[in-house]
Amino acid sequence: MANITKAERLSRVHAEALAQFDKIQEAVHDERFQCLQDRRFYSIAGAQWEGNLSEQFANRPQFEVNKIHLAVIRIINEYRNNRITADFIPKAGGNDALADMCDGLFRADEVDSGAEEAYDNAFEEAVGGGFGAVRIRAVYEDDEDPDDERQRIRIEPIYDADSCVFFDLDAKRQDKADAKHAFLLSFMTRDAYIAEWDDDPKTWPKDISLSEFDWGQNGDQVVVAEYYLVEATSDESRLFRGVAGDERRILRSEIDNDPGLASELSATGYAEDVSRRKRIKTRRVHKYLMSGGGILEDCGYIAGANIPIVPAYGKRWMVDGVERCMGHVRLAKDSQRLKNMQLSKLAELSASSGTEKPIFIPEQVAGHQVMWQEDNIKNYPYLLVNPITDATGNPSPASPVGYTKPPQIPPAMAALLQLTEQDMQDILGNQQGADKVVSNISGEAVEMIHDRMDMQTFIYVSNFAKTVRRVGEVWLSMARELYVEEGRKMKTVGTQDELSTVVIGAPGKDPETGATIATNDLARAKFDVVVDVGPSSSSKRKSTVRSLVKMLSVAPDPETSKVLSSLVMMNMEGEGIADAREFYRKQLVQIGVLQPTKEEAEAMANAQQEPDPNFILASALAEEANAKAMKARADAVSIAAEVEKTRAETMEILAGLREKAREAAMRTVQELAQMAQGQNIPPAGPGVQ
Repeated sequence: MANITKAERLSRVHAEALAQFDKIQEAVHDERFQCLQDRRFYSIAGAQWEGNLSEQFANRPQFEVNKIHLAVIRIINEYRNNRITADFIPKAGGNDALADMCDGLFRADEVDSGAEEAYDNAFEEAVGGGFGAVRIRAVYEDDEDPDDERQRIRIEPIYDADSCVFFDLDAKRQDKADAKHAFLLSFMTRDAYIAEWDDDPKTWPKDISLSEFDWGQNGDQVVVAEYYLVEATSDESRLFRGVAGDERRILRSEIDNDPGLASELSATGYAEDVSRRKRIKTRRVHKYLMSGGGILEDCGYIAGANIPIVPAYGKRWMVDGVERCMGHVRLAKDSQRLKNMQLSKLAELSASSGTEKPIFIPEQVAGHQVMWQEDNIKNYPYLLVNPITDATGNPSPASPVGYTKPPQIPPAMAALLQLTEQDMQDILGNQQGADKVVSNISGEAVEMIHDRMDMQTFIYVSNFAKTVRRVGEVWLSMARELYVEEGRKMKTVGTQDELSTVVIGAPGKDPETGATIATNDLARAKFDVVVDVGPSSSSKRKSTVRSLVKMLSVAPDPETSKVLSSLVMMNMEGEGIADAREFYRKQLVQIGVLQPTKEEAEAMANAQQEPDPNFILASALAEEANAKAMKARADAVSIAAEVEKTRAETMEILAGLREKAREAAMRTVQELAQMAQGQNIPPAGPGVQ
């Protein structure tokens, strides 16, 4: 292969692709055609009479009472009420910030690409016909900026997947993860094809027209196919150790493609540990655009290691080595046709079962034909006939020769109508049962009724969960190659539709070693993808609210009641409560019930650095009260000192007064003694002072 030209290589690829497609088309043509007929049967007016049945009922009433359509729509509505999304979890279990970031990026890509339309279309085609599909594609983030090479992943619908998506016949897995090649067809008018590719299908080799599939060589429509080819190769991983003990793993192919890499490793002190060599397998997906005439464009390798087309099945089996599938329609088609025929026949009989019509000979109504023809419209008060004569020539009463009899409804038809109705309910499920729930019954009884209905449709939701899981796996494989630019800011969407921003490759610390590493590095993203299929009777939020309300009645303490009531409000749905839900979410984040987003964590950190104004006011009031208390204490000390001083002064005054009184008393005694001596009065006894 190394010595052939590019044109020869593409010619070989085209020949191999045509041979592969012919085998696939031959094996699945009948099955896929039935899928297409099933989708037409329930969704297009008049399709239930297509084929020989329409010829049999030509020029006769052809009524449709499409009960299959209602059954299919019920299943679709149940899915749309409980959408499924992928969840990335570490292979070792537990929580991981990188896994949470992948969840947010995946949800953001779903929102930006309108993935709901892709999922809804695939699910509806799977339920109706049995087969649907979605595609995952990388597109430039800004098509108008020549310098912006950043790409985003988009999840897009594939319409009429049963007619345009074909996988490797050897792929046995339902999600086609083991497929080696796949085709995605698109259809163009001849003029548009020639204008775009400058290639006239009439110039194609004649052997193309011998193929069972019409690529458009002689028709007005030309088929262009996206051909995805998995190229699996083996390589060798080699381990190099540096002088500082760090390790680097490099593929042998990288060393072979870059001769200077080995010298660079040696010069920087890295030596190979030969005992740690490991053989590995690598996969790349090569994309080509092709028509029946050749390869139109070699698109090269796409991002990721998986074919970016994911099938969706209603019901699926492998029988006789061929993949079989069907939806909710196929088994009920005969009962639906029978019901339509019976109702059409009954309507025909009812339309012709009016009054009895008299039968006359031509001579009796000659000249009065118009009156008899218009009687059912103008309702004449009487009708005229001509008299007739007998064999002798005498006039005879003009009585009708006879009367027509209205058709009778066969008893078998009435019984068959009831049987047909019961058969359709057995096949499609009695969807009316859930709509006729009587009042005054408990919520548990209602849920039991819905659960019984869910079991009839759970297989469709369960099979579609495999589709969504595979979409997550393909997305992760592509994201590991596309979302790698350091410093790139990307939007993420949380489980409650909260928006956040992450920076790819932002510097951070390893929680185990403490070393500085690049965080949000999707090259390290190796996760398992899981999906959760919940109840289909009501939305998960409504079910959560009911459970939380029940728990509120048995809450052990006010704190638990506060958490439960906040969760109830956060999961409520309705107009005008988005702000309230956000308020209660913030409360739960602040008390540690919910994990904050990056923006919420930053806001909380800033709030800690910048004190709350209420806290500042409370602190100022406390300082003021403390100052007043200290002043009051100082005043009290000052007053006590003044009181002590006053007391001391009072004591001093009293002491002075006592001394003065004693001196005065002594003078008085002396004066009395002197007076007594002058008058010869004897002095007082010894007890007198």
